[in-house]
Amino acid sequence: MAGAVAASDFQGATHLVPFEEDNLQYGKTVATGPIARLQQQLDTGDVTLTWDDQFGYLPAILKALKVPESSQMLVFSKTSFQRDRISPVSPRAVYFNDDVYVGFVPGSPLLEFSMADPKLGGVFYGFENVRTNRVKFVRTDNCLECHAGAKTMGVPGHLIRSFATDDRGVADLLSGGELITHRTPLEDRWGGWFVTGQHGSQRHRGNLVGAEAFARQQTEPNFAGNKTTLADLPPPFDVTRYLEPTSDIVALMVMEHQAHMHNFLTRLNYEATLQLKAYGHCNYIKSPLEAFLRYLLFVEEAPLKEPVTGSAEFARDFVAEGPRDSQGRSLREFDLKTRLFKYPCSYLIQSESFQALPPELKTRIYRRLEEILSGEDQSETWQRLTAEDRKAIREILVATLPDLPKSWKR
Repeated sequence: MAGAVAASDFQGATHLVPFEEDNLQYGKTVATGPIARLQQQLDTGDVTLTWDDQFGYLPAILKALKVPESSQMLVFSKTSFQRDRISPVSPRAVYFNDDVYVGFVPGSPLLEFSMADPKLGGVFYGFENVRTNRVKFVRTDNCLECHAGAKTMGVPGHLIRSFATDDRGVADLLSGGELITHRTPLEDRWGGWFVTGQHGSQRHRGNLVGAEAFARQQTEPNFAGNKTTLADLPPPFDVTRYLEPTSDIVALMVMEHQAHMHNFLTRLNYEATLQLKAYGHCNYIKSPLEAFLRYLLFVEEAPLKEPVTGSAEFARDFVAEGPRDSQGRSLREFDLKTRLFKYPCSYLIQSESFQALPPELKTRIYRRLEEILSGEDQSETWQRLTAEDRKAIREILVATLPDLPKSWKR
């Protein structure tokens, strides 16, 4: 699957971009994303964080960054630098919104943060979760040892993987370790994760702890699936140590799409910046651009074979964030019957990361997108998009993207 994902991007998508060289200077450039802005507000006293006796500063930070608690997902594979604290009875919680990812391990004095910076891509922080008068997010580029390589499209970014584990959560690296995106079939997703929500007879690798559980899955499909809350999961663990009683299946599906999309945006930004510096144009970016459009428009998405139902709270929180057109439509509306979203175009086209792309590149993206959505391009690549899909997406974008060319509004 990892090879299939790479092939679905573009030739060279896994090659490391020289992001520390003069044209990009990742390590020397000051981040400007949501966490950097929050730290400025903390420094000036415009924002203060309330201490919680059980969770420390976690609830206050989530609120300040507008990260919904309902986005909680739990991962028990020992694939974090806090691996000694993580296990099936003490999984790491992950929370996210469009720009920020948060990691929390019960009992740990350290919170993990990362964000999709509009210019830099993935930027990583540690935060000491101890009571103090001077709270501080500390940027750490050490995370790039894992978060800047072939699996993140050669740029500082994020990755979500699926491993079989033993009873302690130690990942079996020979079991696949697939890079998960919206192109990954459900049966290959979520090894090493807990999953709550309904998915019918569709199988996945979540909630399977140890070799016996994986063997049992072969004779009793979904014996560990279709669980409503964390309290229903094997092995039992103390659910009260977490903010929510769920590890939501829909939140997982959204994050898997989003993480790779962020990496794509960063890769395009870096490629265009380098080409503009070298040639004064970005005409050589055609292959990455076409691959980006395929991902943006979900034309390679693994179809759902049965409906999926997750947390109503997460669905409400997620959909509420999106801009809508005059008919009340949003790119954030879910389908969850045969595909993830009702309108197959990534909501991250409305993000800071997309808006920060060089204007020369955005012009090329908008030109190709108009050809596809108008129906001018009827090539086989885009046949999965129905005429109704194209029309609805185009109308939503016209209503919600302020910098579209005038030709879109004719």
